[in-house]
Amino acid sequence: MPSTIDGRKVAFLATDGVEQVELDRPWQAVRDAGGTPELVSFQAGEIQGFNHLDKADRRKVDRTLDEARAADYDALVLPGGVANGDFVRADERAVRFVRSFIDDGKPVSVICHGGWVLIEAGAVRGRRMTSWPSMKTDLTCAGADWVDEEVVVDRGLVSSRKPQDLDAFCAKTIEEIAEGRHAAVR
Repeated sequence: MPSTIDGRKVAFLATDGVEQVELDRPWQAVRDAGGTPELVSFQAGEIQGFNHLDKADRRKVDRTLDEARAADYDALVLPGGVANGDFVRADERAVRFVRSFIDDGKPVSVICHGGWVLIEAGAVRGRRMTSWPSMKTDLTCAGADWVDEEVVVDRGLVSSRKPQDLDAFCAKTIEEIAEGRHAAVR
């Protein structure tokens, strides 16, 4: 199994309300494996992380959605958090950004409520995936084959349910980034 992603650039798409551990742990895994993570968000400055419903730390935005181009990245990570997931799916720039990764067959990793934007992007039909349990109906109605498993990989799409799944999620994320592009799913 490949364990390094030297020189690979990974976009983390998030905004206020992101579940901090679901941003921080994959971010560190990307760094530890030799990759370069960048936080992409709606506007410059910082975003507010949360530990469930409690405010946590702020994180500096590296690029805004107006500046970022999917072509500049090798992979995408979509952390969870209910507010984060809802805000991201409601932003058309975010939906287009995510759709570009899917169209190009680039690895995409999603955890918890991060999958809402994949639904908006029309990217889950025919895909086997998991999520926070309350998203099961959303994903199945959008055509996904939802399963209750720690981590699921389907043609470059890595999905997990919750913070307790982060060890498996991070390992599979690095593995998929190391493998590179997959056949685009339409």
